[in-house]
Amino acid sequence: MSGRFAFDVLRRDPGTRARRGLIVTPHGSIDTPAFMPVGTAGTVKAMTPEDLVSLGFEMVLGNTYHLALRPGEEIVRRLGGLHRFMGWDGSILTDSGGFQVLSLADLRSISDEGVAFRSHLDGSLLDMTPERSMAIQEALGSDIAMAFDDCPPLPSGRDRILQAVRRTTLWARRSRAVFPADGRALFGIVQGGDDRGLREQSVAEITAIGFEGYAIGGVSVGESAELSRSIVAMTAGHLPEDRPRYLMGMGTPADLVEMIALGCDLFDCVLPTRNARNGTLFTSTGRLQIKRREFAADPRPVDETCGCPVCRRFTRAYLRHLYVAGEILSMRLNTLHNLHHYADLMRRARSAIDAGQYLRFLEEFRTRLPGAGAEQESAQGREVPERNGAQGRTDVRSRRPRTIAGRQIE
Repeated sequence: MSGRFAFDVLRRDPGTRARRGLIVTPHGSIDTPAFMPVGTAGTVKAMTPEDLVSLGFEMVLGNTYHLALRPGEEIVRRLGGLHRFMGWDGSILTDSGGFQVLSLADLRSISDEGVAFRSHLDGSLLDMTPERSMAIQEALGSDIAMAFDDCPPLPSGRDRILQAVRRTTLWARRSRAVFPADGRALFGIVQGGDDRGLREQSVAEITAIGFEGYAIGGVSVGESAELSRSIVAMTAGHLPEDRPRYLMGMGTPADLVEMIALGCDLFDCVLPTRNARNGTLFTSTGRLQIKRREFAADPRPVDETCGCPVCRRFTRAYLRHLYVAGEILSMRLNTLHNLHHYADLMRRARSAIDAGQYLRFLEEFRTRLPGAGAEQESAQGREVPERNGAQGRTDVRSRRPRTIAGRQIE
């Protein structure tokens, strides 16, 4: 373990609010801006830890709610914590379970005390309070824990958003009070919907409590991509300069490039992995639907400018064949390519900031992908569980990604 949590801003881009930073956690360092693959249940689907290291990822995300239900946090604790359990030596950030307040609305009841969930697995009761969320995350042993929050959908009336801001502050204070001072970090979450005044109120209340980092929550919960970006713009600039800023669950490549320019440091989303399993691949010129018949005999790689292992070795024709045939390898190769695309995008963004040329990088990105500035699919990076049995399950041949409140889900 490398030490206590710390964060330094190493360089600021002169033409935007983009910044280069370094996060240090007990399990290593993370160069920012950085993207975290989503490993909701203790695995990034179709990937091994070695795959993630080879791609250059330094931190992954796990989910408190899902791991508490299966296999249970005490099993993970007894087996050495989540790092050892999943064989991952890098850093881990755990979501608090707050997104499930939204995504499992039909299976929960909410009050100021906390949230009572009915398990999607067997219907058993799970009481999630700020204190319970912190205890679960401590048992998992994540490097960065998230305060428990109330995430409302959009659109919501002002009364509902005001209630979420009030409750998020209440829960943030309780989360902070019980979080151990053991070198790990606790991030507070800002809510406020699309209301500028409530966003500013939430920022003021959450930063007054004092956290090691701050997250922008309540985006990509049903609103348009344009409104999502407006919310981030009105929020990011009010957050402390000396703490990392984590944009939760908003993650098209265009989102990432635009939000880095606004000063965001950390990102997560299921989009690269979920879309890979559904046959959508990201390229330097946009998305490619590998399942299309036109690629049946195409000898080219997915992206001729890409240096990933998939593009160096396999043709579009072969990848289409794997997908149409329902082969497990399709999920693995498609995921490997998409995650490489995201990791490479982050590397190039960091290099542009180091060179003081991020504005040029952003403009070139917009020119190469003319629709990127207003791309409509912003995907929430949290997994919504599959039901038991065949109904609701998604295999490699699925054509339609599942959504909750307008977000694509893992």
